[in-house]
Amino acid sequence: MPTELDQDIARFTAAVTSPGQMFETEETTRRGVEMPAFKSAPPSLAHYFAHFCNEHREAVFLVDGDQRMTFAQVYAAATHVAHGLAHDHGITKGDRVGIAARNSANWIIAYMGVLMAGGCATLLNGWWTGEELAYGIRLGECSVVLADEQRAARLDGHDHGAKLIVFGHQAPAELGLGPIWGTGTTAAAMLGELGPDDLATILYTSGSTGNPKGAYSDHRGVVNGVMNYVAQTVMILQILTERGEAPTVQPSALIAVPLFHVTGEVPLLLQSFALGRKLVLMPKWDAREALRLLDEEKITYFVGVPLMSFEMATHPERGSFDLTSCKSFAAGGAPRPPEHVTKIREAFPDGFPLLGYGLTETNAVGCGNLNENYLAKPGSTGMASRPLVDLAIIDDDGNKLESGAVGEVCIRSVCNFLGYWRNDDATAAAFTEDAYFRTGDLGYVDPDGYLFIVDRKKDIIIRGGENISCIEVEEALYKHPAVAECSVFGVPDERLGETPAAVYFLHPGQELAPEELQAYLREHIAPFKIPSHLWRADDHLPRLGTQKVDKRAVKAVYVQELAGA
Repeated sequence: MPTELDQDIARFTAAVTSPGQMFETEETTRRGVEMPAFKSAPPSLAHYFAHFCNEHREAVFLVDGDQRMTFAQVYAAATHVAHGLAHDHGITKGDRVGIAARNSANWIIAYMGVLMAGGCATLLNGWWTGEELAYGIRLGECSVVLADEQRAARLDGHDHGAKLIVFGHQAPAELGLGPIWGTGTTAAAMLGELGPDDLATILYTSGSTGNPKGAYSDHRGVVNGVMNYVAQTVMILQILTERGEAPTVQPSALIAVPLFHVTGEVPLLLQSFALGRKLVLMPKWDAREALRLLDEEKITYFVGVPLMSFEMATHPERGSFDLTSCKSFAAGGAPRPPEHVTKIREAFPDGFPLLGYGLTETNAVGCGNLNENYLAKPGSTGMASRPLVDLAIIDDDGNKLESGAVGEVCIRSVCNFLGYWRNDDATAAAFTEDAYFRTGDLGYVDPDGYLFIVDRKKDIIIRGGENISCIEVEEALYKHPAVAECSVFGVPDERLGETPAAVYFLHPGQELAPEELQAYLREHIAPFKIPSHLWRADDHLPRLGTQKVDKRAVKAVYVQELAGA
């Protein structure tokens, strides 16, 4: 039976999407299929920035240490970057511009400037090694890469083919962004040239096929993804207002997740323009510092990987801070253990835990479970996000399954990415004939319309919200000349959900200790991908009839050994 909250959401969805309202929808065609899109959505992210930075021009937008900037100041800085990129560095519409840096106000301004110059913001994983960064740059065919000093140093000696421009995180923005700072009218001129079909972003995803793939989107997809989040937030705010529970201070959020991830980019950063929401940056996760900032800045919304809100809820100094302003403790990137949901609610009685389910390929749009509904069904990722998402469970032949049947979770919406850059085969395999994106997750929908994820088809590990391809780690292991066989899999971890582990077997006559192999891996893959548990096998690994390593059998043996230890 629909809950009271379900009925309220349905009621407000009907109201805000009705003809003449802000979130009215109309049909558009994607991949040969008609689907709803927002009728009044800005034509591009550049238009979106211009409109909402003017709407909220005097409000504080970015807080980065001692630096505080209003929406108007941030937009003005981004216009300087847009002109500098176009006039001094030759960026034209559709050019891929890589960004490789830690979170900062200058990262956000650089991102805006790339889009306002007509470029495609290509978000490189800031945790990657130099080898991985160079691969991503080559894959995206970036003409220019904007990197901070740390990532630029990693790229030293690696062939990537792009013009590397080093920027800093210093304030004021014209100091840190000096190499791409210009004065001119490029941003204004591009408003007359950019449209929904132009290339907007490339985000990198690790799936079941080893090396990262570049998921590219046009402005229509990203803008509609953002506006779908805005529509949901507006609905929830209206419900909280009716209940007398709405925040009475400026909306604000803490940025504790990387902006190069889709969760940081779309629901956190981009949604904030429309909401007039203040963003408070912290360069490195620390639960106590997060609690301090929630108190000091009167944060109303927190989103992070599940580990983060749980660490705050169980922090011994939590009671020393006033957290009553924060009404939402959201998580994405991985499911929360059900017992965490109750713990978070008890720790933060003035707020509710929330869970979102989306992917890089869906521009973070998918399902959501919130407030009392989440407490009632903590094992669910929630209902399809209204009003744009069409959710289906399909079998191996592409047929839609009935409620309760387990199959592959598939999402169809105008927000979905267009494809994988320069990888037509992977793009074709990612979609059904009727334009549903195959998530690679197995799940079912209950009679109330709530999605439950039960397993993954893709061979990935989710470590604290970060996807790790088992195949990519195995390929790195096989690069070592002593390794003859290996298998990589996830093992349970109380803090991170799961962490990578590996078993390896050596060629005859070779010697290689686990710590030596870990040191080798640090030269080739990002630290978060390196197996935290490594076992050297004394014999060949078990095989399936196809002669592939029997990963399930290997995992069963060593997970049991780990549990015993």
